[in-house]
Amino acid sequence: MVAFPDPATLDPALGAFLNQASEQLGRWWATAAERPPLPALSVLPEVAPQARGLEAAALLEDLQLVMDGAYNPCHPGALAHLDPPPLTASVVADLVAAGLNNNLLAEELSPSLSRLERALCSWMAQTLGLGERAGGVCASGGSLSNLMALVVARHHGGLQGRSDAVVFCSADAHVSIGKALAVMGLPPKALRPIPVDAEGRLQVPLLAEALEQRTRRSEPTLAVVATAGTTVRGAVDPLGPLAELCRSHGAWLHVDGAIGAVCGLTGRHAQRVAGLGLADSLTVNPQKLLGVAKTSSLLLLADPQRLASCFATGLPYMEPSWGEAHGGECGLQGTRPAEALKLWLGLRQLGLEGIETVLDGAIARRRRLRQLLEPLDLELLGGPLHLLAFTPRGSTPRQAELWSALTRQRLLEQQLMLSRPLHNGRHHLKAVLGNPHTGESQLQAIARVVAASLQEPLA
Repeated sequence: MVAFPDPATLDPALGAFLNQASEQLGRWWATAAERPPLPALSVLPEVAPQARGLEAAALLEDLQLVMDGAYNPCHPGALAHLDPPPLTASVVADLVAAGLNNNLLAEELSPSLSRLERALCSWMAQTLGLGERAGGVCASGGSLSNLMALVVARHHGGLQGRSDAVVFCSADAHVSIGKALAVMGLPPKALRPIPVDAEGRLQVPLLAEALEQRTRRSEPTLAVVATAGTTVRGAVDPLGPLAELCRSHGAWLHVDGAIGAVCGLTGRHAQRVAGLGLADSLTVNPQKLLGVAKTSSLLLLADPQRLASCFATGLPYMEPSWGEAHGGECGLQGTRPAEALKLWLGLRQLGLEGIETVLDGAIARRRRLRQLLEPLDLELLGGPLHLLAFTPRGSTPRQAELWSALTRQRLLEQQLMLSRPLHNGRHHLKAVLGNPHTGESQLQAIARVVAASLQEPLA
């Protein structure tokens, strides 16, 4: 088999290799229910290349070894994390994007795909309510989207070099916010968490007081970060009141909607993230619920021109852009894969009705699991999205730690995988109900295992 595709003729050996790899993946999918979500062993194949390159059969054998040790998101009991099964069309688009090997750094390296990315980001931003001029850029993960948003906010506020600028966020905000400030060279004290209420939402009066103090002292606020879907319980901060407060203080509002923003794509679920369109910038991760193959994240802005204003350095080795700024001048990434292609094709596969069906199913499963667990002696942490966390009522941190570890293991023995986050000083079990293959039998089994665990005395 040739190492590179032939530009002049169809290569039967290459075609056979691609077909065999597709069949291998298809078999892995089709047997997912026979394997646990978490493999018994993680495997490490031989890493270094041999003196002579391998033929197709040996390459596929190596590939199968890695596949055998992979996490199995297609299993109905895979409920631990925000990693659902992949949309099949997005997998195909990912293969084609790799084969095209276009670089969204500049338009001459990706003429059609650059236009597609801009148009898709504009459609997404406008649909989510950011305005007719809204748009953005694709990024490799929500952490990068959040970082770029805060860099743009700092640039917009003219706060470069100001180590006294701060960012306010929920106490349950994602860890990527703190990482972003560290990358930006700001001290740890620049991150100012605001306590949350009983529903896990940032308390607006406390933020108002903090902003008022900084305004009186003429101290700079870089941004306020609201969260539309916290990591443990799926809480959504009060976006409308936060936007109003930020406007009154001239503060940039970034919404980390990596988990929940896709709800804004449908009329039936948009109220779960009401006020999303009032943000100055917004992170969206279609990979987390819609199943677009990783990675799929977007940074959207009400005024997308701020991206190039912040990041453009000039690309003297490239021809000028035929339209707006080159993609490589609209963010931190230079070389960029065509991630827009798998998002575009995946959304085309689902359609608006399909998106709504995915969201309907996720919310219904969360409601059903909560219904099954409510009679038990548990503290339940949930929100308007598809996450549900729980721990024994009144347990101490040590008791919660031991209970969660033992119960998670018993669930794994039943091929049910939940995660075990540490939240407010105590371990919880968390179910993420975005897996479309999860059914009533899995939810009933979770309830049975958890109920049995509560019959035993807490250590």
